[in-house]
This record gives sequence, C-alpha cells and structure tokens, in this order.
Amino acid sequence: MTVILLFPSIVFANSVTILILGDSLSASYGMTEREGWVHKLNTDLEGIQLINASVSGETTGGALKRLPNLLQQHQPDWVFVELGGNDGLRGFPPPLLKKNLGKILDQSMAAGSAVMLSQVMVPPNYGQRYANQFEQVFQDLSHQYQIPLIPFFMTEIAPYPHLMQRDGIHPNRQAQASIADFLQPYFERHAKGEE
Repeated sequence: MTVILLFPSIVFANSVTILILGDSLSASYGMTEREGWVHKLNTDLEGIQLINASVSGETTGGALKRLPNLLQQHQPDWVFVELGGNDGLRGFPPPLLKKNLGKILDQSMAAGSAVMLSQVMVPPNYGQRYANQFEQVFQDLSHQYQIPLIPFFMTEIAPYPHLMQRDGIHPNRQAQASIADFLQPYFERHAKGEE
C-alpha cells in the first residue's frame, strides 16, 4: 500500500488545506496519481489545496492508526473523510464502523481541523438490512457532530459500466473528471465558508 501525497510541502498563501483521508476510490487505484480525481480537482480549485493521504484497501481502523501523524504533519484546515467501503466489503458490523469514524472525527476536531464526511454505501448484494444500517451510520454521525455530509460520489458513477473498471468496484480514468466536478462545489462551499 502506498500513501499518495500530492504537493505535501507546498502551501499557497492564504490557501485552505483539505486532507483527503480515503480509500482506493480516492487513491487513484488502477491509474497514476495524476489521473485521479484529487489531482484533477487540485488543479481546478482556487484558494484550496488538497493533500491526498488516501490508501487503497484502507479501513476505518487503518486510517485511525495513521491519522495522528497525518494531522501533526499537515495541520489541515479540513479533513475530508471518505472511508467505510472496505469495512462494508469485509462485512464489519456497523457499530464498529461508527466507533472508528467517531474517533477519526474526534481526533480531527481536537487537532483544530473541521471535517466533511462522505456518505458511503455498500453494494446491494449485501442485503437491504445491512445496507440500511451501514448508511445510517453516516447520517447519525453527521447529525451528532454537526458536520457536512457529502453525497456518495459513486452513486453518479457506478450505474454506468463505461465509467467503471473491470472489477465493477472502482471508477476508471474516464470517471475521474466527473468525480472532481461532483465534489468541487461541496469543497468550495464548505472550505471557503460560502454556504
């Protein structure tokens, strides 16, 4: 597993920094980092600098272990949490997902970072009951912590085979610009306080 850090030492004057704490959906899986949505969005945002600390295969537990060092190293203004997919694919119980995500939110806020949480969903073959409980975790945490809940960007990608890699799980190169376009207004609205 490789941590991708885009321009970790560059912080532009008066820029807002957002640490992307995600899994393979944000880690440019199956392509170069320059082809991924984080790099594409980084070139389009004004006054916002993205730092990609996403790791393919990452679980909430794994990210929780890495987080203290990331917060200390980068001291981000915001943390965008896009995690949970691998927990779901492994069938981890929703209470464990909620516990780990809650700790991630607690640590980020204690370090002085604001947080945006991405909704994450599991494939329908995991059963409606599990899917509902899984999705509810994100709704509950958003309400509990009073933080923005960003819609899951894969809902705009996964239904279209031409935007997916052969594994049917990961977005392909063609999808990356669409993901960047989908997330850009949310990042600008929240990070710049343009609500």
